[in-house]
Amino acid sequence: MEAAKRIEQLKKLLNEFAHRYYVLDEPIVSDGEYDRLFQELTTLEDAYPALVTDDSPTRRVGGAPLDKFEQVEHRIPMLSLENAFSDEDLEQFSEKLQRFLNQPIATGFSAEPKLDGLAVELVYRRGSFVTGSTRGDGVTGENISAQLKTIHSIPLKLIGNVPYLLEVRGEVFMEKHGFDRLNRSQLAKSLQPFANPRNAAAGSLRQLDPAVTAERPLRFFAYGISDPESSNRGSQTELLQYLKRCGFPVCPYNSFCADISEVVTHYQTLAGLRHNLPYDIDGMVVKIDEFVLQDRLGVKARAPRWAIARKFPATQATTTLLDVDFQVGRTGAITPVALLDPVILDGATVSRATLHNQDEFQRKDLQIGDTVLVQRAGDVIPEVVKPIREKRNGSETPIIMPSRCPACESELVRPENEAVTRCINLQCPAQQLRGLIHYCSKAGLDIEGLGKKYIEQLYELGLIKTIPDIYTLTREILAHLDGWGDKSADNVLAAVSQAKEPPLSTFLAALGIRYIGEVNATLLEDHFGSLANLAGATMEELLDIDGIGDQAAQSLIKYFNDPEIVIMLEKLGATGVVSGIAERGDSKLPLSDVVIVFTGSLIQLSRDEAKKLVKENGGHIASSITKKVTHIVAGEKAGSKLRKAQEAGKTILTEEAFLHMINPV
Repeated sequence: MEAAKRIEQLKKLLNEFAHRYYVLDEPIVSDGEYDRLFQELTTLEDAYPALVTDDSPTRRVGGAPLDKFEQVEHRIPMLSLENAFSDEDLEQFSEKLQRFLNQPIATGFSAEPKLDGLAVELVYRRGSFVTGSTRGDGVTGENISAQLKTIHSIPLKLIGNVPYLLEVRGEVFMEKHGFDRLNRSQLAKSLQPFANPRNAAAGSLRQLDPAVTAERPLRFFAYGISDPESSNRGSQTELLQYLKRCGFPVCPYNSFCADISEVVTHYQTLAGLRHNLPYDIDGMVVKIDEFVLQDRLGVKARAPRWAIARKFPATQATTTLLDVDFQVGRTGAITPVALLDPVILDGATVSRATLHNQDEFQRKDLQIGDTVLVQRAGDVIPEVVKPIREKRNGSETPIIMPSRCPACESELVRPENEAVTRCINLQCPAQQLRGLIHYCSKAGLDIEGLGKKYIEQLYELGLIKTIPDIYTLTREILAHLDGWGDKSADNVLAAVSQAKEPPLSTFLAALGIRYIGEVNATLLEDHFGSLANLAGATMEELLDIDGIGDQAAQSLIKYFNDPEIVIMLEKLGATGVVSGIAERGDSKLPLSDVVIVFTGSLIQLSRDEAKKLVKENGGHIASSITKKVTHIVAGEKAGSKLRKAQEAGKTILTEEAFLHMINPV
């Protein structure tokens, strides 16, 4: 029977994946692929209930406990959740509940982010922490009390009046910045980096020595208790507030939803916030809010009827590394890019991913032909996390870094103490094209109508090769090109004309001089006032500017002494390009003579929008606290810059106060 054969195959695969994921902390398959196979097995078992056996992964909640820790039996089992993969699944979930209860769900739902961490249970007696354990197989977990005590967000003594026995359940996780810091430390020690924050959290809690766990940046959010009746609260929403009062951290993005349509809306909200959160979430947990209804609904074999997990599209997936393309960047940096067998990742088809540099792909031991784990977060370029070595068959081949530039055949160099290999030929066609794209982009002069696609078209046709060529384009040339017309040609030419008198700082940033970003460009504008003065500056004069270091100064000297650059700047002048100074000294502008540093997360504005507002209103941007800084705008989770600013007596602004400075009305 084909169904029986497939069920046995799926059970074997899923048990192996679960063992490696939960027990060994060495996943060999993405979460998305695991969920797909699990759903297939669930569907088959629902169709053929006679084929269901006790050893099926659908009868289990998690991986088996490790023998190296003492076993702890949960007084009330820690169940898993069934998954929903679409809005329709959520609506069907609601309809099933109403049929079971034979009444509408008038008391609403609790919708909570599903943190991608490790579920634990914390047992308190008389308000004191006595035992902590992992979920394990749902019935028996591992005693990790000593490890959990090292997590500062877990209270050892509760606040206020609490029941004699309180069994709190929640998630231990690792924030993204902490995960990045941990992996850098792992690599520095020549140790294997963790695949993702979830595995880093799990691996940290499974350290026999609690001192090792104490060094890991772990956090905890509470999401429930084993026996809701013991809290004397009537709903999940009330319980979460109660847990906060007891001293537990609770996720701030939990929401009460009156009906399933509000649940769907909150899911969309979380999906939009997902990549901006400081920690990973892989979905949203939906629960009937009222405990009386939860009790009536009860549980099934492995999951409660009253809750479901609405999963996000996978941010990790497994695929095949087909080849490696070496790209030349604007500054000559050679970046290896993985060419992948296309795979759906975070809702998009991914066929390319960054390998960063030679050290990275060698450290990860990547080979062409490998099955690899790929991840993507937000707008970040997808990257290859690691190879799945267990799937190698001997046909894989090493990745070889080229010795000559793929675009111009110039010899490549790798400067001492740098991880990046570079082409140092400033006339390299690949660098010129990237430079043109940057010059016209939002990070440059923001010339509307000359996006990447159109710059590439003009470059391939030979109509522009260098920056001055942009200003020699004509209506006759543009209007007859594929995809163009009279109107689009006129719009581009008008935008090009408007770009002939940029502020000096904007012009410098657009030129793409190495080590000269918007902050350094602003410092140079303030000091020299004109391109001519800057081009003739000495090394000593440059280093005399607070904020300009050796690298930036040397880069400027090299740039303005390059004969080809001198010719290019002369041609720009001949086309009428004049780089002046923005009207920063205009006393009518709200932020005249103001130098601002931003720290933390802004709510109403993106960081780029905030910086743009500062420039438009006559202010200056700085990246660190110096004597020239006058104000610091502190958003949520402001870092060490806030403390330094306070110590230096700088003016501290909230985001609202900053906006009020610009528009006092």
